[in-house]
Amino acid sequence: MDKNIFIINGSGGVGKDTFVELVSVELNNKLKRFHTVINFSSVDKVKQIAKEIGWNGKKSEKDRKFLSDLKILTSEYCDMPFESMKSKVTEFMEDEENKFLFLHIREPEEITRAVKEFRAKTVLIIRNSVKHITSNMADENVFNYNYDFVIDNSGTKEELNNKAKDFIREVIENE
Repeated sequence: MDKNIFIINGSGGVGKDTFVELVSVELNNKLKRFHTVINFSSVDKVKQIAKEIGWNGKKSEKDRKFLSDLKILTSEYCDMPFESMKSKVTEFMEDEENKFLFLHIREPEEITRAVKEFRAKTVLIIRNSVKHITSNMADENVFNYNYDFVIDNSGTKEELNNKAKDFIREVIENE
């Protein structure tokens, strides 16, 4: 099985991490090994900095805007969020056990850049019971991209698990 890099996106609270977790469990069961799926966000390092300057880890509208603005600043200053993703991709490629890498990216321009640089596919998770967040530039533009895969998480966790299995099957069949 080849290594696969995916850009995953969706408005807050739609189940992106749950989907990645389900893909991880299913892929690990299929391959009979562990640690085959890595989950990393373009704002992970931004969040570390935010905590150092007082962010409490919550995700209110104000917090989301702060994180979005801080990401913009660190991107403009030194391209830190993208450079941290490049480091994660390098780490992922060097470990033979890793098979799927999910990079959480919200901004369409950054998604396009990552798709090109990392030869990644894109995944959008949607859930019709979750209101689309528009209080900041990053969240507001989630739907302004043409994704390779769209996963509807409007049902049960069991239904999402079946979609994770179908996703793995489709990715493996197309290798």
